[in-house]
Formats: sequence, C-alpha cells, structure tokens
Amino acid sequence: MNKFYKSALLIFTFVTFFVSVRAQTQLEDVVNAIKSNRVSDMTKYFDNIVPITINNVQSTYSRTQAELVLKDFLGKNTPIDITILNSGAPTPSSKFAIGDLSTNTGKYSIYILFKLKDNTNYLLQEIRLNKE
Repeated sequence: MNKFYKSALLIFTFVTFFVSVRAQTQLEDVVNAIKSNRVSDMTKYFDNIVPITINNVQSTYSRTQAELVLKDFLGKNTPIDITILNSGAPTPSSKFAIGDLSTNTGKYSIYILFKLKDNTNYLLQEIRLNKE
C-alpha cells in the first residue's frame, strides 16, 4: 500500500475515533443533565427539530419548545436516578442509549438518539420517555 493510502487511512481512523468520543461525551452530558434536572444544560445538543415521545405520544418540537416540554416533564417527574442499560452505534452516523429513569412518580424507560450532522457534531435527534 502506498504512503498516500496509509496516511488517508490513518487520518480517517483518527477522525472517526475523535467524533465517536465526542458523541459519547455528549451522550453522558445529556444523561447527567436529565439526572440533575438541568434541561438547559442539554439544549446545546438539540437539533433544530427534536421529536419527543412521552408515554407513547410523539410530537415534534423546535429547540425552545423541546426545552419547555422536557422542563415540564421533569418538573412533574423529578429525576432520582438514571441507569443506562444499553448504548451503541448502529451506524457510524448515529449513537443511542437505552435505560431506566427513576422519578418521584415512578419508573420510565428512556431512549436517546444522536445523529451526526455536518460530519462534525452529533446532535440530539430524539428522546422517548415511557412509563413502565
């Protein structure tokens, strides 16, 4: 293999690793924001449109509306703990986490999805919260 292809492969591997690590950090930031009931800390990861499902009712919101909806939900269902049961990357351009959110009103399953935008940043694409 010539030097050009080796260099290109090395650069591609480094960039893929860097973007993957950033997505994991963003996912952890969102999980911690939910656990601490600090929705405003996670809005920087919202895409322009954010689908939110609460108890199997899905709606699509702007960034500002999504923040209000999540603040309202977490205000009525104060987080106690969040446990991530599974996370991964089904494609190089998406990351997800599935877990349990314990609140003062009961337990919810939680699903968080990030997708790569502009080949540089992972943005929150969807949140699902369904009472168990």
